[in-house]
Amino acid sequence: MKNRPLVPWRRSRLAAPLALAAALALSGCDLVVMNPAGDVARQQAELILWSTALMLLIIIPVMVLTVLFAWKYRASNKDAEYAPDWDHSTGLELVIWAAPLMIIIALGALTWVSTHLLDPYRQLGRLAPEKPLAASDRPLEVQVVSLDWKWLFIYPEQGVATVNELVLPLNRQVRFRMTSSSVMNTFWVPAMAGMIYTMPGMETKLHAVLDKPGRYEGRSGNYSGAGFSGMTFWTYAVDDAGFARWASQTRAAQARLNDANYLKLEQPSENVQPLRFGGVQDDLFRRITQMCVKPGVPCMSDVMAHDMAEPGSHAPVNDRPPVDAPKGALRKDPNEKGSAPHMSAPRGPAEGSTDRGAQSNRNMTRLEPVRRPGVAATAQG
Repeated sequence: MKNRPLVPWRRSRLAAPLALAAALALSGCDLVVMNPAGDVARQQAELILWSTALMLLIIIPVMVLTVLFAWKYRASNKDAEYAPDWDHSTGLELVIWAAPLMIIIALGALTWVSTHLLDPYRQLGRLAPEKPLAASDRPLEVQVVSLDWKWLFIYPEQGVATVNELVLPLNRQVRFRMTSSSVMNTFWVPAMAGMIYTMPGMETKLHAVLDKPGRYEGRSGNYSGAGFSGMTFWTYAVDDAGFARWASQTRAAQARLNDANYLKLEQPSENVQPLRFGGVQDDLFRRITQMCVKPGVPCMSDVMAHDMAEPGSHAPVNDRPPVDAPKGALRKDPNEKGSAPHMSAPRGPAEGSTDRGAQSNRNMTRLEPVRRPGVAATAQG
């Protein structure tokens, strides 16, 4: 039998089951932004609901009146009032302009209050609506570095670090200090808080908390190249005992996050599996932010201090004169008598940094992979 095009009644018979199947599929989706696991994200969800409700106070009447006017003043309705000379109504003008003005004032006040209350740099005032934060409670500090294309998390208090795995204790304020190794990214755990940008050479902050145990997805919300789609990680919210157990297991890892391992980790790689480091070299995050992890590269603060001390001078930091030298003096080559002041050649980009595609997963082979059972046993969800 030859294939025949669907007749209209057959199409209508197929439309209902397809619509029902789509509704059932969508009913299983969890809108994590509107059903978060942390107080900051929950307040942001409430802000979205309030803003939407205020805007619907204008949108719904306008849509209803549009249909009503079109029906009342249709061409076939001979009973509708016809007033060709009408051009002004003070009462109608007050209604038309007063209602939007009140909505704008309400939205402005809501935005102003929430902008200060939910400032990511501001320490939390509470862990939940009925759970104020004590002044003596110390936040857990987590240092975040967005790499190509993976996330590095450093726990300075615990002395450990992970890649593409974030473990946080329940009901404890977390202070994230964030930077980037190369390009701009956004750190975003929708169940915990809104997205915050990470930028090379700069530090941004975020204060947040998780109050529901489980596993929550984190990702970058800013496109950053070929491996962007795999730049995701899991965030585990566990109790205090589970967090202590995880930290102890991580400290037992053989790999150490020193300068050499970080420079390997910094190379572009895609779809990187979670890694753990049992130790972290001192002052590493500051030097990542200052972009001076590679040996011989001066830190940005040193360069700026040198430029402020000697405006207009382009001498590298390593060629700075001694503190007691006359102003403007430059260091000379000790091997040449009477030589001109020695000026080093400008430092170019790091070796191999121009060929990002060639630096794929080959630098990740020596680092220790994560054994998941330790976290899975303590994280629900």
